Amino acid sequence: MTQVDASTRQRLLTAAKQLFLEKGADQVSLRAVNAEAGLNPGAVHYHFGSREGLVSALLEQELGPVWNARWADEHGRTTGEPEIRRLVAGLVEPFADLVTTRDGRVMCHLLARTALPSGQLPNAPTAFTPAPFEVRVGRALPELAPQEVSERCALAFTLVMETYGRPMAKGPAENVSFPATATVITFILAGLTAPPGRPDGA
Repeated sequence: MTQVDASTRQRLLTAAKQLFLEKGADQVSLRAVNAEAGLNPGAVHYHFGSREGLVSALLEQELGPVWNARWADEHGRTTGEPEIRRLVAGLVEPFADLVTTRDGRVMCHLLARTALPSGQLPNAPTAFTPAPFEVRVGRALPELAPQEVSERCALAFTLVMETYGRPMAKGPAENVSFPATATVITFILAGLTAPPGRPDGA
């Protein structure tokens, strides 16, 4: 990517972020993003391929560092509930912090509506995927079969996205209420550490 391309991409990302925060993602067209960035009507498609590509790039830029920092430290791993509790806190707390601000709530909502259908962001396979979390849960709970670990982690991610990615309230006087962070952590922890499931009919 040339320096000019990188600069143009950043202009588009900056314009998209500003418009999404001002109006909400559902109310912003690609034409508006291109115009806000002072570029021709095909700029987003040229640099990102689609609206989904633009949104994924914006989320990776804004939330990627927050998310990836939680999984960068491989030291001090243990097994059992203390490790699982640490992992669940690492999953929940960044989102609980983000939704304390309107900008953070917009980004969490954008992430949820983009990632929930597939479990990860389109065109950004290394970001916001359950994989790092799932691998560590499997190590900490060796009594669970890999398939059960995968299913439980998927449920945990869905719960977090549904909890913190709810649509924004309408109007300037937003009445936003989220469950206590400790409650969310406790609920997910209970699901992950429950006894292994039994086949249907057993």
